[in-house]
Amino acid sequence: MDKKVIVYTASWCGPCKYAKQLLNEKGIDYEEIDIEREGMSREDLYKITGGRTVPQIVINGENIGGFTDLQKLNKMDTLKT
Repeated sequence: MDKKVIVYTASWCGPCKYAKQLLNEKGIDYEEIDIEREGMSREDLYKITGGRTVPQIVINGENIGGFTDLQKLNKMDTLKT
């Protein structure tokens, strides 16, 4: 089953790079939205995801949190294509 994954990022964000790297290693396609390039404020991000920090990762419409949350899903072996 294909997952719809959206990763909200910023260019200066190290955990954002690690999250994208993990998704790439797992072969999971994702849409990246750079909040700076899009002119989004932290408040805009909060309204969309419920979080104010980057990365914010949304899988199938549900915000799972940031990079450490993505790692937890990976360790539980629930992060699959």
